[in-house]
Amino acid sequence: MFYVFRRITAAIPVLIGISLIAFMLNLVSPGDPAVEALSLSGMKEPTEQEIAVKREELGLNDPIPVQYGRWLNRAVHGDLGTSYMTKDSVSGEIIRRLPVTLSVALLAVVLAVGTGIPAGMLMALKKNGWIDHAGRAAAMLLVSIPGFWMAILLITLFSEKLHLLPTSGYGTWKHLVMPAVVLASGTSAVLMRLTRSTLLETMNHNYILTARAKGLREGNIVTWHALRNALIPLVTVIGTYFGAIMGGSVIVEVIFALPGIGRFAIEGILRRDYPVIQGYVVFTGLVYVVFNLLTDFSYLIIHPQMRLGGKLK
Repeated sequence: MFYVFRRITAAIPVLIGISLIAFMLNLVSPGDPAVEALSLSGMKEPTEQEIAVKREELGLNDPIPVQYGRWLNRAVHGDLGTSYMTKDSVSGEIIRRLPVTLSVALLAVVLAVGTGIPAGMLMALKKNGWIDHAGRAAAMLLVSIPGFWMAILLITLFSEKLHLLPTSGYGTWKHLVMPAVVLASGTSAVLMRLTRSTLLETMNHNYILTARAKGLREGNIVTWHALRNALIPLVTVIGTYFGAIMGGSVIVEVIFALPGIGRFAIEGILRRDYPVIQGYVVFTGLVYVVFNLLTDFSYLIIHPQMRLGGKLK
């Protein structure tokens, strides 16, 4: 319990820092938020009086600490402001678009884990064989291909040539396949290499030699003994990766026209819709912190020594 309390306490300053960064966007961004709000509402050339009224309405005339305190209080209660363009609640829009981003992220994680870890295990079992060399070459290729380029290749092949998958939009599982593959490819390659190297290191430990001396099959040794003790670096990568997808699938959502949170953020950036940008920064920061905490807590399950006050080595 002390470990859990310590990790949660350490996350609080991070969340405060994220809130400060999000709030400062209004202050450091070019232009006057009042003018931007009036322009996005359809007013072409607002007068000085209209700008002054809008600044008072938005509370921009108050001291900066007062503005930050008021904004932070609303954010803590789930109110991330109102979009200048649509007049809709930013929190409401994020919640409405969350299932789209979440569904793509979950499928991408399943693909990355379901291909990367088994492939890495096979590479470790066939060390220095043709499967190992082919796997390392494939991993290097997948890591090297930019996501947007892979998206174009997939659209050209599976949509334009084979007519198997839709090019864009959201509605069925078919709309999720190509975005998930693009998001999963790089991490799948990382998991392949990491699984291979971690297993090869673990296979030199004494308990593996004991298992071999008992006559256990090599596949069972890798699966039930070596892999269980090599999970911590893999879980770390998976947890960080899932947080990154939830907060940063912007390019994929734009290319495949998915109505997710990333596309919502891009639209806000292009329109200088500051409440939307602030809300996105807060959401992505919160997602990273939450998934890092969940990853840390999972160590208690994977590594029993930590429940007794031990440390990871």
